Formats: sequence, structure tokens, C-alpha cells
Amino acid sequence: MWLVVAGWVAAALVFASFFMTTMLPLRLLAIASNVAFMTYALLGLVYGDFGRLYPILVLHAALLPLNVTRLRQLRRVIAAVAGATADEEAVRALAPYLRAESHPAGETLFVRGEEAGRLFLVERGTIELAESGTRLERGAIFGEVGLLAPHGRRTATAVCATDCTLLTLTAERTLELCYQDARLAVLLARLVAARVTPAVTPAESGSSAAAGRGT
Repeated sequence: MWLVVAGWVAAALVFASFFMTTMLPLRLLAIASNVAFMTYALLGLVYGDFGRLYPILVLHAALLPLNVTRLRQLRRVIAAVAGATADEEAVRALAPYLRAESHPAGETLFVRGEEAGRLFLVERGTIELAESGTRLERGAIFGEVGLLAPHGRRTATAVCATDCTLLTLTAERTLELCYQDARLAVLLARLVAARVTPAVTPAESGSSAAAGRGT
């Protein structure tokens, strides 16, 4: 009886994992299914069926530490970008796929006009965009404009103003994720719009509305 119940629970958890669209719930379900399948196999000792089930125990005993390790890595990346503000939704959507790398002060990450190959997020340090003098701090996403720009070219030069730790994502993976999740494409489009559109103050907004009413 309990052997059958454990088997169905484990199968249901695996089935549910196919409906997960983000990595954190997927890892949690994977861990739960590992535990459920191990329980299922161990119940074979009670019901005298362990001889057929021990390969399942070995498989999921091996997968469990791997999934726990990946979950810890994912939580570390999410914690690293917890300081994000305006870019927070995009950051959290991208976090499971980012990879960390270090760069010394003074290094040029890319120059205006070159082919855009990666998107970046600042985990530690300061990035300066040479043409505008804009400084980007922890939690800021940059490089996405070049990925979405015509011909995929960089629109600015990015230099490490200090020693930096950056989280990166390749252009191919970024576009793949955008195809898979339309919400991410919208979030990145909003980031690009925020970069290229001058901020409108409340006063300016009110003036525009008044002008509209007068025409």
C-alpha cells in the first residue's frame, strides 16, 4: 500500500516539474522528487521488493546532492543581485542563468561599435560608460542595448572604474530565454527604453497633459 503511494507521489513530483518555468521552483521540486524516489526504493525493504528498486535508490541518492548544490548556487546568485532596484524583475528572471567573472580596474569590457556578445550585471564594483560618464553600481544590468540593437552592435564603451565582479549571460542564451518567456523580452525592452528615453518629471508630465487638453 505505502509502496504504491510513495511511487505515485514521486511520479507526480516529476510530472509537476515539467510545468515549472523558473529554475528555483524546478530545483525544489527536483529535490522533493529525489527524496520521494529514495523513500519509494527504501520501502522496498519493508515489502520485500528492494532487489528491483535499489537502482532507483542509487540514482536519486546521486542526484540529490547535485540538486542541493545547484540550489545553493542559485540562491547565492539571487542573493548577489538582491540589491537590484529598477531592474529587479529582469534580474530575478535572469539570475539562474548568470555566471560570475572578475575584472580589474581599468579594463575595457567592450567598445562602442563592436559586436555585442554578452549581457552583464554588476555584483561588485563600478562600471563607467565612457561616452556619457554614467556609473553603474551593484545590481545594474548593462549591455542589453547592444544585444537588441540593429546589427547587434555596442552603443557605448564600458570600462571597469574599479575592480569588479560581474555576472554575465551570452547573447545567444539571452535571446533564447526571450523566445521562451515573453515577459523577459518585455522587461529587457523596458530597460532599453529607460536607457534611451530621457526621464520625464512629474511637472513635465503635468504640462504635457495640460497642453493636450488645450488642443
